[in-house]
Amino acid sequence: MKVLNYRVILKKENDMGYTAIVPSLPGCITYGETLEKTKTLIREAIELYIESLEAHNESIPNEENTLEYMVSIQSHV
Repeated sequence: MKVLNYRVILKKENDMGYTAIVPSLPGCITYGETLEKTKTLIREAIELYIESLEAHNESIPNEENTLEYMVSIQSHV
């Protein structure tokens, strides 16, 4: 058994709740009403995504070569 780690982007929505996206797994996205629920749901979504890849003998993406960088820009708005 191998441990896989994935970055998850959590975004607070204007109306309520949170959206979670896994950039390395295209289409792996979920929404929850609370942060804790969203974290639970995205973990389940990742597990199902990986199970589907394994069932179809597809390669499983990893984040070994992924770099993350945040840029701050000043706006005059």
